Amino acid sequence: MEGFMNEGKQRIIQEFVPGKQTTMAHLIANPKEDLYSKLGVITENRGALGIMTITPSEAAIIGADVATKAAAVDIVFVDRFSGSLVICGDVSSVEAALIAVNDTLANVLGFDVSPITRT
Repeated sequence: MEGFMNEGKQRIIQEFVPGKQTTMAHLIANPKEDLYSKLGVITENRGALGIMTITPSEAAIIGADVATKAAAVDIVFVDRFSGSLVICGDVSSVEAALIAVNDTLANVLGFDVSPITRT
């Protein structure tokens, strides 16, 4: 093609391929107080935060249901469009809820789940 100059730049195209998976399951054991206000947390059940990203995104609703039935946690945020789920409670409750969600998604729904990380 005349006049076309390739300057050695590469073009990267990212595609979203839906699968049944969690891409993140993370526990923040002792978040700073200002993180709660930034997230708009209104519950008094503050302590640890649990964060998950679930695909397909509608499964975040299932994750929220399982989490609240498995442990004494509150739902901070759930988004059926992005698959984000944020829960809060004491450290052991948040950890138990994350384990229960991973277990249900893996063993009942056949999801690939990520390990639970912690900071």
